[in-house]
Amino acid sequence: MFRRTFLATSAAVAMLSASVALADGHSKDIVDTAVSAGSFGTLVAAVQAAGLVDTLKGDGPFTVFAPTDEAFAALPNGTVEELLKPENKAQLVSILTYHVVPGKVLSTDLSNNMMATTVQGSDLAIMTQGGVTINGAKVVSADIATSNGVIHVIDAVILPE
Repeated sequence: MFRRTFLATSAAVAMLSASVALADGHSKDIVDTAVSAGSFGTLVAAVQAAGLVDTLKGDGPFTVFAPTDEAFAALPNGTVEELLKPENKAQLVSILTYHVVPGKVLSTDLSNNMMATTVQGSDLAIMTQGGVTINGAKVVSADIATSNGVIHVIDAVILPE
C-alpha cells in the first residue's frame, strides 16, 4: 500500500513539474523560443546560414540580445541578403556571436556603464539610465527565459567594430 501511494505521489509530482515547465516556456531552447515568437525570422535564418543552430540549442547558458525582424529591416538595403551569402559566413558568424554573452545575464544583473564580453570576443557597453541599451540598441523586452539561457529583445542590430 505504501509503495503504491509513493508511486502515485511521485507520478503526480512529475506531471505537475512537467506542466509548470511547459507553462512558463522553459522547455524551449533559445532557437525554438525565437522561432515560436514569430518576430525573429531574419535572426533565425541568419543563425541557420551561420551554422550556429546547434550551438544555440546547446547546454549554455547563453544570453542573447536578439534583434527583431524590424531591426534587421532597418539595415541598409541589401545588407541582410549579402550577409546570408555563403562567402560571407565568417562575417555573419562574427556579427551574430557579438549578440551573445556566455552565461545567463538577467536584467537585474545589469548596471550602468557595465561592459559584457561577447562570444565573438569584443565587449558590449550596457547602459541602464533612461532604459536599458546595449551599444545604443534599446532593450524592448527583457528576461525571456529559455531552457538554456535568456533572451533580451533589442530594436537594432549591433555591429562589432
